[in-house]
Amino acid sequence: MKDILLLTPPFTQMNTPYPATAYLKGFLNTKGISAFQMDLGMEVILEIFSNKNLQKLFDIAIENDTILSENAKRIFALKERYLQPLEEVIRFLQGKNSTFSRQICTKNFLPRASRFEQLDDMDWAFGSMGMQDKAKHIATLYLEDLSDFIVECIDENFGFSRYAERLGRSANSFDELYNHLQQKLTFIDEISLTILENRIQSVLPKMVGISVPFPGNLYSAFRCAQFLKTNYPEIKIIMGGGFPNTELRSVADLRVFDFFDFITLDDGELPIELLLSNVQNPSLENPNFNKLKRTFLAENGAIIYNNSSTKPDYKQAEVGTPDYSDLFLTEYISVIEIANPMHSLWSDGRWNKLTMAHGCYWGKCTFCDISLDYVKLYQPVAAKLLVDRMEQLIAQTGENGFHFVDEAAPPALMKAVALEILKRKLTVTWWTNIRFEKSFTRDLCVLLNASGCIAISGGLEVASDRLLKLIEKGVTVEQVAQVTRNLTQANIMVHCYLMYGYPSQTVQETVDSLEMVRQLFDVGVLQSGFWHQFALTAHSPIGLNPKNFGITPHIESITFANNDIQFTDATGINHSKFSYGLDKSLFNFMHGIGLDTPLQQWFDFKIPKTQVAAGLIQSFINEPPNFNIKPTATILWLGGIPIVVEQKKTKRGITRHQLHMQFHDIKESFHITLEKKTGDWLAQKLMQLTPHQEIPVSYAQLKADFETYFEDFELFWFSKPIMALKQHGLLVV
Repeated sequence: MKDILLLTPPFTQMNTPYPATAYLKGFLNTKGISAFQMDLGMEVILEIFSNKNLQKLFDIAIENDTILSENAKRIFALKERYLQPLEEVIRFLQGKNSTFSRQICTKNFLPRASRFEQLDDMDWAFGSMGMQDKAKHIATLYLEDLSDFIVECIDENFGFSRYAERLGRSANSFDELYNHLQQKLTFIDEISLTILENRIQSVLPKMVGISVPFPGNLYSAFRCAQFLKTNYPEIKIIMGGGFPNTELRSVADLRVFDFFDFITLDDGELPIELLLSNVQNPSLENPNFNKLKRTFLAENGAIIYNNSSTKPDYKQAEVGTPDYSDLFLTEYISVIEIANPMHSLWSDGRWNKLTMAHGCYWGKCTFCDISLDYVKLYQPVAAKLLVDRMEQLIAQTGENGFHFVDEAAPPALMKAVALEILKRKLTVTWWTNIRFEKSFTRDLCVLLNASGCIAISGGLEVASDRLLKLIEKGVTVEQVAQVTRNLTQANIMVHCYLMYGYPSQTVQETVDSLEMVRQLFDVGVLQSGFWHQFALTAHSPIGLNPKNFGITPHIESITFANNDIQFTDATGINHSKFSYGLDKSLFNFMHGIGLDTPLQQWFDFKIPKTQVAAGLIQSFINEPPNFNIKPTATILWLGGIPIVVEQKKTKRGITRHQLHMQFHDIKESFHITLEKKTGDWLAQKLMQLTPHQEIPVSYAQLKADFETYFEDFELFWFSKPIMALKQHGLLVV
């Protein structure tokens, strides 16, 4: 028997667990509270894509006479060809049969329907992708063909990473979702609830906590709760997670609490602890009985918000290390939806997820929910503790890949984490989200890459300095270009989040923003991107003060979800019409195609010519030498110990003693020559500048030490031999 079952309902990602339950289980471990967790979505996917259940799906489709399109007819006609290799394909995508890739890549092995129509156009992409990646992509298209069949013939709400998302998106009223829940169970519902019932009977939990991160998890969360209320009325049910944190802050429909006993907001650690202690073990002698934290519940026919506990939330250092036990980590499926190395990070491979800092250290962007705790309450975790947690997760999961899921990872903390990783000589791979701020110098980016950082995502949003200022992004297009250059030169892939339709944005600014993006790809400092249309959210500065941004919100009665708000922009521009052209051009830019194509050709309506100067981004990234170094900056040497040979050179009767220092790095060898005394000093100092030293050396300390023996440190620091070292691992960070 467990105190609580933590559940992620269908569906999130197929390749890695959504981390919320692992975070909570790690915390509950520190309190001696027994918890079991499950990723129901992953288990359901594996059940659906089994021979037994796929055969049932084909039978249901033909019995109900729902096979209508030519594509569905083709898949049904080839059903045996789909069924026969199915389980081996799944095993391959689980990393259990790598040699199967060669057979998958043969053109006459897997059946092909409409998803494969794009494959011939993308064969060129596989020249830079290995056999395994190509096979994953083909296997993914095979599964997506089957998904299309399920959507058309069995369940229109199915999706690999979402289920009935429409019912949860902008659901101001509970009516539609409630009515849907009164209908007959779908085939996918039946699979989900069968798995859930088996788990309930084996775990015997006193409570069930359902984490709902996205609208695409909401329907399934309510189906699970409905099942539990009907069959296990003694079990108390909690809803928490990203969806209620942003959308259910003003829930007013009492019917919601026919399904859930409690809805908790924001950080879940303390609310769950109090519910477990106060609700399960009520005692009149306990003065804190029924003093809860940020919790909705129904009492006496009314919804109340209980936030009466004065106990403070736990600091990030107190919440423990995420615990991935109970999850079937070897069963997750890695897919590659498109042939793009950056996009594959989201769907290929299993990542341990951690957070460098709670909240956002910037916290000013006007489109963001900066009024909510998950953004506004900034609290970093000490670098040593973070790397401790990394080592614990490596030991538990056997995986050394990490995705830091920060709103925006702080550059100073990223530097500290990188140094700690190098100091411990760990071999890890990691990536995260950042702001493109000037702190990301060339040297810092080199340091991050040396510690295992392979990719960075960040928001450029609208590539317009006027709009970036309105957004209060705190960056300029020039700055973004320079940071992406630094990251790219350090072999760190860069993905940009891009926005269009921001309040007051003109058509000219949309076209100019696209031109800026084109130039970023053209000069090679951007590898991946994604356009999304601006969405007005209730908890952002724009949502809270719409008049200040020239928009008129369409106010509706809110009894359930309240986040996305429809609005009218004073410009009157239909920004949606740009969606196709922006997406199409970006897809091509990511693959190096169409970079010389006039922007007009991406759109089927007239657009104005760009006013962005040709070569503007190139002018931004032309790097001038940096002679301004902070005295407190840390000096690091990432290279190895040189082979030193003393040399004598006599000219005109004068003998000079020199040191010839030969260095070997991973890619090449190089050498420098210095006067012997200076060379001896440098050889000794390089040993003290490695990241494995406990006490870092600052620029001021290095300068003072040099000038104890010699003169004019700046002349030495910017000399040709030192500049050569700077190209091979001598860093100022």
